[in-house]
Amino acid sequence: MGKLTDILLLARERADKLDLPYSGALTPEETFAVWQELPGAKLVDIRTRAELDWVGRIPGAVEIEWQSYPDGQLNPDFLAQLGRQVDKEATVLFVCRSGIRSHNAAVLASEAGFTACYNVLEGFEGTVDANGQRGKLGGWRLAGLPWHS
Repeated sequence: MGKLTDILLLARERADKLDLPYSGALTPEETFAVWQELPGAKLVDIRTRAELDWVGRIPGAVEIEWQSYPDGQLNPDFLAQLGRQVDKEATVLFVCRSGIRSHNAAVLASEAGFTACYNVLEGFEGTVDANGQRGKLGGWRLAGLPWHS
């Protein structure tokens, strides 16, 4: 089997093990490989505009806020915005700061009929370390994947 097939099978196994209601869960490195190798795959960054501006962006990602800053209100137009920018049949790779909001986005998109939704485990900044800081334990940035300020 090819690398892409192996990655997608592993993501599916994670989804089954964790009882996820979407296609799978990917590490940042796996996500980047799928995004690069699978025609039509879309990386959807759901972080707030403030996070994008202050922490960094992923070049080529579709940017749709899940919540607004600073009030944390859920974006009532999330699915409509997603539908305008991403085909329901596309492989959709959701990323946020740590993988929690992107999990919720993958659930919602799957329920709305998007057929191949994946969550990016660890997100852009990874998990919180012993000092309460992000960026030192996992995540897109720490993995050395493309991003810019």
